[in-house]
Amino acid sequence: MSSLRKCCSTLAQIIRLPVAPLRFNATLEPATVPTVYAQFTKRHPRYKLIRSKTLGAALIDVGALDTRKKYLDGIKGKNNGAYHAARARKRGYVCKEIDRNAYVDDIHDINMSEDSRQGRPMDKAYTEKRERFDVLGNFRYYGVLNPAGRLVAYATFGMYGNFGAFSQLMGHRNNDGIMHLLIVDVVCRQIDEGELQYIMYDTYFGAQPGLRQFKTILGFKPYRAKYSLQSPP
Repeated sequence: MSSLRKCCSTLAQIIRLPVAPLRFNATLEPATVPTVYAQFTKRHPRYKLIRSKTLGAALIDVGALDTRKKYLDGIKGKNNGAYHAARARKRGYVCKEIDRNAYVDDIHDINMSEDSRQGRPMDKAYTEKRERFDVLGNFRYYGVLNPAGRLVAYATFGMYGNFGAFSQLMGHRNNDGIMHLLIVDVVCRQIDEGELQYIMYDTYFGAQPGLRQFKTILGFKPYRAKYSLQSPP
């Protein structure tokens, strides 16, 4: 019965989800943006009647936040995202845009630091060392450096149109708040630039409870996404 109640509760939450229009703009990177659009809108592997990243997309409406202070005020308080990010800064960690090719060894060390993440074995693409990373024009690359200048966490962030999305988020496991700092800093940078309406961190309902809580304390909320694709003229 508890399982049934949980299912009904999730269904009721889905029905009440706000709608977010997420618009892909192929002119940003004509060779790759339409491919990502196809991935986001393909049929769900288990629930064939819905699209893959439609129900419960984990989003922050940064367009409604004209200053980073509004975002930080929404996630302040003990054990919330801003608290952990500030704790990491106090311990000497710094987040900045990076050239991944300057941190090839550090990235491999991060990827190999855990045998599994979120209950799943590490994908082979992460366990094989990359000697060179491509740079895409619609992507930003961020990293967290420790006080010694070593990369301890990194993120790849795609700019797709009126929204951006984290495609990779990886870091060493510690209790210093480095992943909170990474996400908070990226979100704040996007608010400052004012180019995006939404920031996505995959989906909400499909995440493990720990990851769902992590997204929540960083300000992400579930939405029903409606995708469209603007093609080059």
